[in-house]
Amino acid sequence: MKEKIRHFMAGRYGVDELTRFILLLDCLLMVFSLLLRNSVMNFICIFLILLCYLRMFSKNYSQRFKENQMYLKYYDRFANKYASVKYAIQQHGIYHIYKCPSCKQKIRIPKGKGKISITCPKCNKQFIKHS
Repeated sequence: MKEKIRHFMAGRYGVDELTRFILLLDCLLMVFSLLLRNSVMNFICIFLILLCYLRMFSKNYSQRFKENQMYLKYYDRFANKYASVKYAIQQHGIYHIYKCPSCKQKIRIPKGKGKISITCPKCNKQFIKHS
């Protein structure tokens, strides 16, 4: 049986990141459709499953690859934004972030040091802030 499936899938696109995302979204929508008893959501779930099968069994590699690359581009943008926000939240408890008044360079200063003189590493401007 494994050999028949392997032979059938030869030359077909298979599963990629976009297909996995669509399946995850479909699972979440199925849970909501069960809770809400909404028939429109059921049709959307069925459509998403059919879309996944269409993508997996497609022999048009170039089109599926373009779609996946577009998804990965947007996913990377979102992931980078999320990572930078997560990093800023982690740093918030330990450091103050100040901007240099002249060049607007961000400078990270540890909290709890009192009133200190800060020298900008970019323009060497000194300014006083409370940490």
